[in-house]
Amino acid sequence: MTLSVADATISLEARITMDQRHRERLTVEPGKRGGRPCIRGLRITVFDVLSYLAAGMSPSEILADFPDLEAADIEASLAYAAEREQRSLLAS
Repeated sequence: MTLSVADATISLEARITMDQRHRERLTVEPGKRGGRPCIRGLRITVFDVLSYLAAGMSPSEILADFPDLEAADIEASLAYAAEREQRSLLAS
């Protein structure tokens, strides 16, 4: 299977949707967790969520271990990472 550039490009509408999700779900506070993006003001960072996923935890396992989290928080963390990756590709 071959993907075209058009298939790999994130549409403007999708990027706007991700950006809105970040604003709603992710917060940055200078005095909390070193100013890293956190989930809804909690002390759980985007990095924490992504690390758990990378280590092989399923979203349902993460939600079971952290009852304050919601499925949309995990989705927002993934969207944030995807958007940062897209920005780094555009910058190079």
